[in-house]
Amino acid sequence: MTSTTPLPSRSNPELHSNESVSTSATAGERGPNSSRDQKAVGEVVEDLIAEKRIGERIKALRLKKSMGLVELGKHTGLSASFLSQLETGRVVPTLRNLARIAMVFSKDLTYFFEPEPRTLFRLHRLKDRVRMPQTGVDDPTYFFESLAYLVPDRHLDPYYAEFLPGKAGCQRRAHQHVGCEFLYVLSGALEVWHGEEVHRLEAGDSAYFDASTVHSYACAGDAPATALIVTLQQPAAAVNVARAQAAVAQQRERSQAVLSPQPANRPAGPVLRPLSEIGREGRDGRAGDGQTRLTRRAV
Repeated sequence: MTSTTPLPSRSNPELHSNESVSTSATAGERGPNSSRDQKAVGEVVEDLIAEKRIGERIKALRLKKSMGLVELGKHTGLSASFLSQLETGRVVPTLRNLARIAMVFSKDLTYFFEPEPRTLFRLHRLKDRVRMPQTGVDDPTYFFESLAYLVPDRHLDPYYAEFLPGKAGCQRRAHQHVGCEFLYVLSGALEVWHGEEVHRLEAGDSAYFDASTVHSYACAGDAPATALIVTLQQPAAAVNVARAQAAVAQQRERSQAVLSPQPANRPAGPVLRPLSEIGREGRDGRAGDGQTRLTRRAV
């Protein structure tokens, strides 16, 4: 004989609506042990739900969409009171109800059971930093320390650099790399070469420049200079995309300015321009084809 037994819940009838667990057991097989097994399975499920913090994930998705419990209930067919208990962990959802909620937020059902991504935070102590000399030269003119060497797959590289006073006959070693670079002088004076130009920076000055252009640094005083340097390894393609997006945004702003309401002291709608004015434009070569025509100019 086959019977259908609802998934154990915390006394909420909506927990097992539209979903149940099928078990094959004869009347003789069902007994105290079977009840204890079902209770144990229910406890395991509840522990899993609590461990994955499914209720908190649902609430985070809902708040991100600025959606209320009543609105979410309309999309899922579940009551607001049940959703509230679900978010606070007082009830255990069925897979079917969980799938309904996942569909509302365009998520896969596995989203609620995957490990939560850990927020990136890396602490670097002063005593743990390693002082490295300038590379590629026998007599380095500066030393640097990485401030983010423990961060994997980092998108930017911050450094603390100390530049030594120049020595007679010492030549600068220029370099270049993909992306951008930011430099902030902490103490002393520093000269920065960027392409064919040279700039002098004092303590408190900063510079942001295209690192794909050949550049170099040198201490500009008798005392060492220190600076914070941040390099952003951003491919040129990404830079071009950002510039294109900025251009589109500027064009949109211009279009909105043209379509904005006209001042009250100006007549609404297009204005007919005098034929004499159009004729002058044609003679001056400003009209393009030199022909006199009746045109309308939006103001």
